[in-house]
Amino acid sequence: MDIFAIIGMFFGITMILIGQAMEGGNLAQLLQVTAAFIVLGGTTGAVILSFPPAVLKKAFSLFKDVIMPPKVDLNELITEIGGFAGKARKEGVIVLEKEAKNASDPLLTLGLETVADGTDPTIVRQMLETQISLLEQEVASGAKVYESFGGYSPTLGIIGAVMGLIQVMQNLSDPSKLGAGIAVAFVATIYGLFAANLVMIPCGTRIKLNYQKVFLAKEVILEGVLSIQAGESPALIERKLQSYILFSGEVQEGVK
Repeated sequence: MDIFAIIGMFFGITMILIGQAMEGGNLAQLLQVTAAFIVLGGTTGAVILSFPPAVLKKAFSLFKDVIMPPKVDLNELITEIGGFAGKARKEGVIVLEKEAKNASDPLLTLGLETVADGTDPTIVRQMLETQISLLEQEVASGAKVYESFGGYSPTLGIIGAVMGLIQVMQNLSDPSKLGAGIAVAFVATIYGLFAANLVMIPCGTRIKLNYQKVFLAKEVILEGVLSIQAGESPALIERKLQSYILFSGEVQEGVK
Protein backbone atom coordinates (compact mmCIF):
# COMPACT_ATOMS: atom_id res chain seq x y z
CA MET A 1 0.00 0.00 0.00
CA ASP A 2 1.26 3.47 -0.94
CA ILE A 3 0.70 5.39 2.29
CA PHE A 4 1.89 8.66 0.72
CA ALA A 5 -0.99 8.62 -1.78
CA ILE A 6 -3.49 8.29 1.06
CA ILE A 7 -1.74 10.96 3.14
CA GLY A 8 -1.63 13.36 0.22
CA MET A 9 -5.33 13.06 -0.55
CA PHE A 10 -6.54 13.35 3.04
CA PHE A 11 -4.04 16.09 3.89
CA GLY A 12 -5.33 18.27 1.06
CA ILE A 13 -8.98 17.73 2.00
CA THR A 14 -8.29 18.29 5.70
CA MET A 15 -6.40 21.54 5.14
CA ILE A 16 -9.24 22.92 3.04
CA LEU A 17 -11.85 22.03 5.67
CA ILE A 18 -9.68 23.49 8.45
CA GLY A 19 -9.28 26.69 6.45
CA GLN A 20 -13.02 26.92 6.00
CA ALA A 21 -13.60 26.34 9.71
CA MET A 22 -11.12 29.10 10.54
CA GLU A 23 -13.28 31.46 8.52
CA GLY A 24 -16.35 30.47 10.53
CA GLY A 25 -17.74 27.95 8.04
CA ASN A 26 -18.84 24.35 8.54
CA LEU A 27 -19.06 21.15 6.51
CA ALA A 28 -22.82 21.40 6.05
CA GLN A 29 -22.34 24.52 3.94
CA LEU A 30 -20.47 22.46 1.34
CA LEU A 31 -23.06 19.70 1.12
CA GLN A 32 -25.24 20.73 -1.80
CA VAL A 33 -26.97 17.83 -3.56
CA THR A 34 -28.00 20.01 -6.49
CA ALA A 35 -24.44 21.15 -7.12
CA ALA A 36 -23.17 17.56 -6.86
CA PHE A 37 -25.68 16.37 -9.47
CA ILE A 38 -24.76 19.16 -11.87
CA VAL A 39 -20.98 18.91 -11.54
CA LEU A 40 -20.26 15.25 -10.80
CA GLY A 41 -23.15 13.89 -12.85
CA GLY A 42 -22.47 16.18 -15.80
CA THR A 43 -18.73 15.45 -15.75
CA THR A 44 -19.35 11.70 -15.56
CA GLY A 45 -21.61 11.98 -18.61
CA ALA A 46 -18.92 13.90 -20.51
CA VAL A 47 -16.31 11.26 -19.66
CA ILE A 48 -18.62 8.41 -20.73
CA LEU A 49 -19.20 10.23 -24.01
CA SER A 50 -15.45 10.74 -24.52
CA PHE A 51 -14.20 7.17 -24.03
CA PRO A 52 -15.30 3.71 -25.20
CA PRO A 53 -16.42 1.17 -22.57
CA ALA A 54 -13.16 -0.82 -22.72
CA VAL A 55 -11.10 2.26 -21.80
CA LEU A 56 -13.51 3.21 -19.01
CA LYS A 57 -13.34 -0.31 -17.60
CA LYS A 58 -9.55 -0.24 -17.67
CA ALA A 59 -9.50 3.17 -15.98
CA PHE A 60 -11.78 1.88 -13.22
CA SER A 61 -9.51 -1.13 -12.65
CA LEU A 62 -6.45 1.15 -12.46
CA PHE A 63 -7.84 3.12 -9.52
CA LYS A 64 -6.63 0.50 -7.05
CA ASP A 65 -3.09 1.05 -8.37
CA VAL A 66 -3.16 4.58 -6.96
CA ILE A 67 -3.28 3.18 -3.42
CA MET A 68 -1.65 -0.20 -4.05
CA PRO A 69 0.97 0.15 -6.82
CA PRO A 70 1.91 -2.94 -8.86
CA LYS A 71 4.67 -4.90 -7.11
CA VAL A 72 7.88 -5.21 -9.13
CA ASP A 73 11.08 -6.77 -7.81
CA LEU A 74 13.77 -6.25 -10.45
CA ASN A 75 16.40 -8.23 -8.52
CA GLU A 76 14.10 -11.23 -8.35
CA LEU A 77 13.20 -10.87 -12.03
CA ILE A 78 16.87 -10.69 -13.07
CA THR A 79 17.68 -13.78 -11.02
CA GLU A 80 14.77 -15.60 -12.66
CA ILE A 81 15.98 -14.66 -16.15
CA GLY A 82 19.50 -15.79 -15.20
CA GLY A 83 18.06 -19.15 -14.17
CA PHE A 84 16.35 -19.60 -17.52
CA ALA A 85 19.61 -18.60 -19.24
CA GLY A 86 21.50 -21.26 -17.28
CA LYS A 87 19.06 -24.00 -18.28
CA ALA A 88 19.15 -22.92 -21.92
CA ARG A 89 22.95 -22.97 -21.90
CA LYS A 90 23.14 -26.45 -20.40
CA GLU A 91 20.25 -28.19 -22.16
CA GLY A 92 19.63 -26.03 -25.21
CA VAL A 93 16.94 -23.42 -25.88
CA ILE A 94 14.38 -26.14 -26.61
CA VAL A 95 14.06 -26.71 -22.85
CA LEU A 96 12.58 -23.21 -22.54
CA GLU A 97 9.37 -24.39 -24.19
CA LYS A 98 8.53 -26.36 -21.05
CA GLU A 99 10.14 -23.98 -18.57
CA ALA A 100 8.32 -20.93 -19.96
CA LYS A 101 5.08 -22.00 -18.30
CA ASN A 102 6.68 -21.35 -14.90
CA ALA A 103 7.69 -17.77 -15.72
CA SER A 104 6.38 -15.06 -13.39
CA ASP A 105 5.39 -12.65 -16.19
CA PRO A 106 3.26 -13.35 -19.30
CA LEU A 107 5.70 -11.34 -21.42
CA LEU A 108 8.57 -13.51 -20.23
CA THR A 109 6.55 -16.62 -21.05
CA LEU A 110 5.90 -15.33 -24.56
CA GLY A 111 9.55 -14.43 -25.08
CA LEU A 112 10.90 -17.78 -23.90
CA GLU A 113 8.40 -19.70 -26.03
CA THR A 114 9.34 -17.78 -29.18
CA VAL A 115 13.04 -18.37 -28.48
CA ALA A 116 12.38 -22.09 -27.98
CA ASP A 117 10.58 -22.16 -31.33
CA GLY A 118 13.67 -20.80 -33.07
CA THR A 119 12.01 -17.52 -34.07
CA ASP A 120 14.20 -14.91 -35.73
CA PRO A 121 15.57 -12.41 -33.14
CA THR A 122 14.15 -9.46 -35.07
CA ILE A 123 10.67 -10.97 -34.92
CA VAL A 124 11.08 -11.78 -31.22
CA ARG A 125 11.99 -8.17 -30.53
CA GLN A 126 9.04 -6.90 -32.56
CA MET A 127 6.60 -9.20 -30.77
CA LEU A 128 7.76 -8.21 -27.29
CA GLU A 129 7.96 -4.51 -28.14
CA THR A 130 4.40 -4.68 -29.47
CA GLN A 131 3.17 -6.21 -26.20
CA ILE A 132 4.97 -3.53 -24.19
CA SER A 133 3.57 -0.79 -26.41
CA LEU A 134 0.02 -2.11 -26.00
CA LEU A 135 0.37 -2.12 -22.21
CA GLU A 136 1.73 1.43 -22.27
CA GLN A 137 -1.21 2.54 -24.39
CA GLU A 138 -3.68 0.86 -22.01
CA VAL A 139 -2.22 2.60 -18.98
CA ALA A 140 -1.96 5.95 -20.76
CA SER A 141 -5.60 5.71 -21.89
CA GLY A 142 -6.76 4.79 -18.39
CA ALA A 143 -4.85 7.69 -16.85
CA LYS A 144 -6.29 9.98 -19.53
CA VAL A 145 -9.80 9.22 -18.25
CA TYR A 146 -8.92 10.68 -14.85
CA GLU A 147 -7.17 13.66 -16.40
CA SER A 148 -10.18 14.30 -18.64
CA PHE A 149 -12.51 14.16 -15.65
CA GLY A 150 -10.26 16.73 -14.02
CA GLY A 151 -10.38 18.85 -17.15
CA TYR A 152 -14.16 18.77 -17.54
CA SER A 153 -15.21 19.22 -13.90
CA PRO A 154 -14.16 22.89 -13.47
CA THR A 155 -16.15 23.77 -16.59
CA LEU A 156 -19.18 21.91 -15.25
CA GLY A 157 -18.64 23.81 -12.01
CA ILE A 158 -18.96 27.06 -13.96
CA ILE A 159 -22.14 25.75 -15.59
CA GLY A 160 -23.51 24.96 -12.14
CA ALA A 161 -22.56 28.45 -10.97
CA VAL A 162 -24.33 30.06 -13.92
CA MET A 163 -27.44 27.94 -13.33
CA GLY A 164 -27.43 29.00 -9.69
CA LEU A 165 -27.16 32.66 -10.65
CA ILE A 166 -30.02 32.25 -13.12
CA GLN A 167 -32.08 30.94 -10.24
CA VAL A 168 -31.08 33.97 -8.19
CA MET A 169 -32.02 36.42 -10.95
CA GLN A 170 -35.42 34.80 -11.41
CA ASN A 171 -36.22 35.15 -7.73
CA LEU A 172 -35.03 38.67 -6.95
CA SER A 173 -38.51 39.50 -5.76
CA ASP A 174 -38.44 36.65 -3.24
CA PRO A 175 -35.46 37.10 -0.89
CA SER A 176 -36.16 33.73 0.79
CA LYS A 177 -35.03 31.87 -2.35
CA LEU A 178 -31.91 33.88 -3.04
CA GLY A 179 -29.71 32.06 -0.54
CA ALA A 180 -30.27 28.60 -2.08
CA GLY A 181 -29.44 29.82 -5.58
CA ILE A 182 -26.28 31.62 -4.48
CA ALA A 183 -25.18 28.55 -2.49
CA VAL A 184 -25.56 26.29 -5.50
CA ALA A 185 -23.61 28.78 -7.62
CA PHE A 186 -20.57 28.90 -5.36
CA VAL A 187 -20.59 25.30 -4.16
CA ALA A 188 -20.81 24.00 -7.74
CA THR A 189 -17.60 25.85 -8.56
CA ILE A 190 -15.93 24.38 -5.47
CA TYR A 191 -17.02 20.85 -6.43
CA GLY A 192 -15.58 21.23 -9.91
CA LEU A 193 -12.21 22.54 -8.72
CA PHE A 194 -12.08 20.07 -5.84
CA ALA A 195 -12.73 17.02 -8.06
CA ALA A 196 -10.16 18.17 -10.59
CA ASN A 197 -7.25 19.30 -8.44
CA LEU A 198 -7.51 17.13 -5.34
CA VAL A 199 -8.71 13.82 -6.79
CA MET A 200 -8.82 13.16 -10.51
CA ILE A 201 -5.73 14.84 -11.97
CA PRO A 202 -3.49 13.62 -9.10
CA CYS A 203 -4.86 10.09 -9.58
CA GLY A 204 -4.03 10.16 -13.28
CA THR A 205 -0.52 11.37 -12.54
CA ARG A 206 -0.02 8.74 -9.84
CA ILE A 207 -1.12 5.91 -12.12
CA LYS A 208 1.42 6.88 -14.79
CA LEU A 209 4.24 7.18 -12.26
CA ASN A 210 3.39 3.90 -10.54
CA TYR A 211 3.60 2.05 -13.85
CA GLN A 212 7.02 3.38 -14.79
CA LYS A 213 8.72 0.55 -12.89
CA VAL A 214 6.37 -1.98 -14.53
CA PHE A 215 7.46 -0.77 -17.97
CA LEU A 216 11.08 -0.92 -16.83
CA ALA A 217 10.59 -4.56 -15.83
CA LYS A 218 9.20 -5.25 -19.30
CA GLU A 219 12.35 -3.75 -20.82
CA VAL A 220 14.44 -6.01 -18.59
CA ILE A 221 12.49 -9.01 -19.87
CA LEU A 222 12.98 -7.90 -23.48
CA GLU A 223 16.73 -7.50 -23.05
CA GLY A 224 17.00 -10.74 -21.07
CA VAL A 225 15.12 -12.83 -23.64
CA LEU A 226 17.21 -11.48 -26.52
CA SER A 227 20.40 -12.15 -24.54
CA ILE A 228 19.35 -15.75 -23.89
CA GLN A 229 18.63 -16.16 -27.59
CA ALA A 230 22.06 -14.74 -28.42
CA GLY A 231 23.66 -17.44 -26.27
CA GLU A 232 25.23 -15.10 -23.73
CA SER A 233 26.38 -16.56 -20.42
CA PRO A 234 23.97 -16.35 -17.46
CA ALA A 235 26.50 -14.33 -15.44
CA LEU A 236 26.93 -11.81 -18.22
CA ILE A 237 23.17 -11.50 -18.69
CA GLU A 238 22.61 -10.84 -14.99
CA ARG A 239 25.40 -8.25 -14.87
CA LYS A 240 24.00 -6.50 -17.91
CA LEU A 241 20.47 -6.44 -16.52
CA GLN A 242 21.69 -5.11 -13.17
CA SER A 243 22.27 -1.76 -14.90
CA TYR A 244 18.49 -1.33 -14.85
CA ILE A 245 18.49 -1.34 -11.05
CA LEU A 246 20.09 2.13 -10.89
CA PHE A 247 17.43 3.55 -13.16
CA SER A 248 14.80 1.79 -11.07
CA GLY A 249 15.96 3.83 -8.05
CA GLU A 250 15.57 7.01 -10.05
CA VAL A 251 12.06 5.98 -11.05
CA GLN A 252 11.15 5.33 -7.43
CA GLU A 253 12.46 8.75 -6.44
CA GLY A 254 10.29 10.26 -9.12
CA VAL A 255 7.24 8.43 -7.76
CA LYS A 256 7.88 9.70 -4.24
